[in-house]
Amino acid sequence: MNLTHIRLLVDNYKECFLFYRDILGFEVSWGDETSMYADFIGIGGAKIGLFERKQMVAAIGAEYTPIKEKQDRTTLIFKVDSVKNTYEQLKDKLEFITKPHEQADWMLKVAHFRDPAGNLIEIYENL
Repeated sequence: MNLTHIRLLVDNYKECFLFYRDILGFEVSWGDETSMYADFIGIGGAKIGLFERKQMVAAIGAEYTPIKEKQDRTTLIFKVDSVKNTYEQLKDKLEFITKPHEQADWMLKVAHFRDPAGNLIEIYENL
């Protein structure tokens, strides 16, 4: 098996599309803000896909229900050259959950934020 995509199922597709394209600066390889599916390239070989959650639910023959549980189940992890510099570039565009800090046991510097659908995102650099 070869990982090709990480697909995020979202209820607020347009807002998430604009976030990944305009705030994080990912290049779009397919789709636009109205297509309800899009792929973003250049992320370590694997693509990040956005898909309207209602359509995925229909594709597997399930019944759509709003997500009520707020506990994180997945985190997107992005390696950056400098957590501090990336934080400075993004802090006026989004709200960080944590400021850059060291996790000495893991030999990392990290910071965390969420996309508009609530997906947890971590940026890190090795210490």
